[in-house]
Amino acid sequence: MENDSSLPNLKDMTLEELEAFISSLGKERYRARQIMACLYRKGASRTSAGKVIPRHADAVTAVKEEAPLFGEMTTLSKALRQYLAENTRLYSPLIAKTQVSRDTTKKILFQLHDGHCVESVLIPGKTHWTVCVSTQVGCRMGCRFCLTGRQGLIRNLTPAEITGQLTALQQETPEGPEIQNIVLMGMGEPLDNYDNVVKAIRILTSDHALGFSSRKVTLSTCGLSPIILKLGEDVCVNIAISLNAPDNDTRNELMPINRKYPLETVFDACRNYPMPGRRMITFEYILIRDVNDSINDARKLVKLLRGTRCKLNLIAFNEFPGSPFKTPTPETIAAFQTYLAEHHYTAILRASKGRDILAACGQLKGEWENSSRPYKL
Repeated sequence: MENDSSLPNLKDMTLEELEAFISSLGKERYRARQIMACLYRKGASRTSAGKVIPRHADAVTAVKEEAPLFGEMTTLSKALRQYLAENTRLYSPLIAKTQVSRDTTKKILFQLHDGHCVESVLIPGKTHWTVCVSTQVGCRMGCRFCLTGRQGLIRNLTPAEITGQLTALQQETPEGPEIQNIVLMGMGEPLDNYDNVVKAIRILTSDHALGFSSRKVTLSTCGLSPIILKLGEDVCVNIAISLNAPDNDTRNELMPINRKYPLETVFDACRNYPMPGRRMITFEYILIRDVNDSINDARKLVKLLRGTRCKLNLIAFNEFPGSPFKTPTPETIAAFQTYLAEHHYTAILRASKGRDILAACGQLKGEWENSSRPYKL
């Protein structure tokens, strides 16, 4: 079947939506669970090995055609399989390029059905892998330290395009079976694509689909305060706030969204976000030389965090061409971290991964789009 983007994509549906769809056909609702088991739990997929994906490939070329998978759904009647094959579609983003760092971090470029690209990162841990996935093509938040923000927002990703980054890596990379953590922290602002992201989270955490514990899923946001509270009402996931400044003046310069949702509103949302058990809010703080990395900045940060159950991830700024910002010295980073530790805050210095493979979000996408070479998969 030739791909028809007007047909509903079953991989965009949560279990409840798939049950309603199947019920509308006069079929038993439990058939939806059988379909999900085939799509996700059994790892059904068609490999893209050997294909050549030209730059800005058209929809038919760039989409993983999975129509033959309907024939593999042997728990369904032949008539239902035929109906689904003719009236619905199944596809996922296609792996277009992979780069491997000296530290074994992998940067993966995905091509979508319309030729646009997004990036994921596979990050090694001691006993497992973490995948960082994108939620938008581009981003409209305009954070000055972010390369993706320079692109502006092109479009939102669908639930299938969000979860498809994970499933493709699970099925087509040797690290796939060892992926244990998912971070919605790639290209885009997840809460700016709220409905699709919540659907993707429900698919990721459904026992009938991908089956990840909510403890293993983290959403990172620049701080859309009202939507943070809505997220806590709708789904249960860890939340990380991209903080990056200890005061409104500095944050206004780095992150324009702070002018709409200043730190006071962000922290109010964080204190009211429902975190079960002993979980804590994570604050991500990108250290930028001579901008937010002084001991005085650390002092103001300690005061800002007072009364909030949290931990901090400190990240040295990852320089990219054209950026006015620089990475702090190791001595400055160590002093900043030590000050926070002395004031009883858990501040983990995240090792910079993949500096040698265009690791900043958007760099690999830019390299692809500026190249005229096709890539063989």
